[in-house]
Amino acid sequence: MDFLALFIIYLLLVLASVVLVCIYSGRKQSFPARGLSCITQVSSSVIPTRLQRATQRVLHRLFHTRSCLFIVLHLALQVAVYGEYTWEVFGYCQEMEFSIHYLLLPYLLLAVNMGFFILCSVTNPGIITQSNQESFLKAYAYDGVMFQKSTMCPTCNVEKPARSKHCSVCNNCIHRFDHHCVWINNCIGAFNTRYFLIYLFTLTAMAANLAIITTAFLIQVVLLSNMMLGSYIDDQGQEHAVEILFLIQHLFLTFPRIVFMLGFVIVLSLVLGAYCCFTLYLALTNQTSNEWYKSRSYECSCCQALLPHDRHTVYRNVYSQGVWVNLKEIFKPPTSSEKKKKT
Repeated sequence: MDFLALFIIYLLLVLASVVLVCIYSGRKQSFPARGLSCITQVSSSVIPTRLQRATQRVLHRLFHTRSCLFIVLHLALQVAVYGEYTWEVFGYCQEMEFSIHYLLLPYLLLAVNMGFFILCSVTNPGIITQSNQESFLKAYAYDGVMFQKSTMCPTCNVEKPARSKHCSVCNNCIHRFDHHCVWINNCIGAFNTRYFLIYLFTLTAMAANLAIITTAFLIQVVLLSNMMLGSYIDDQGQEHAVEILFLIQHLFLTFPRIVFMLGFVIVLSLVLGAYCCFTLYLALTNQTSNEWYKSRSYECSCCQALLPHDRHTVYRNVYSQGVWVNLKEIFKPPTSSEKKKKT
């Protein structure tokens, strides 16, 4: 069916865009990145060399240098989704006498989300300089495995504190480095992780809330029209009872922009929901994305290289101090003076 093919292509494009961003904003040695590398090698025999180099330069500039492009894209997507919600869904739902508080909730979530989006973007994540490195060096103890004492950053020319990492995009060493987020054009570090968590959860809640309201509206349309009790005649002239696929096609033809928006926010809700679960796991166990990734790589290499009697040297997270303390540390990052009092 034309509709089904169009809708599948639409969903594949959305998923491909999400995967592309995850690959290029993630680590080079991740499984998706290796898969992309294989695809690139196969396509290199077909695509002209000049076009390959131009594409690589564009992708490198987008994902490995600071750029406001993704901030603009982020805001454009929000304007498009909320514009459609306001223009059509909100009005239709008002006519159907949906609760006004229920309909205004997405705008409240948007206001909160934008506030924490700005905080994430403008807050210093914990840039380490020669003038402040002493205080950062005392904030966390070195675990002797992932973070070694007296390790110098050749770019910044500072001693790297435990849990820090040099960000090649920002060209700075970041205290308690988590990752560089292209969507906010800033690193996520010790001093803006709390803002990022709230930003991420409100963004997920926004997408889920819009998906629920839009789905409720379409269900209400179907119920009020008694469409499920009807029938239709196919191209061969045979009569059939209304089925789900026909119903979706009818709604798409009647409300095309609303159905497209619903497909987008559903996919976004699932992707963001999964990422929220992962981020919450990291927060509860007092790990960063960088530490989680490195610990997996270390354990994998240990399993292959160590003898059985040496397996006790496998990496163990020494920074987790219980759920409550871990969460408190994110929302109130420890200072060197606080660490001294504890010791």
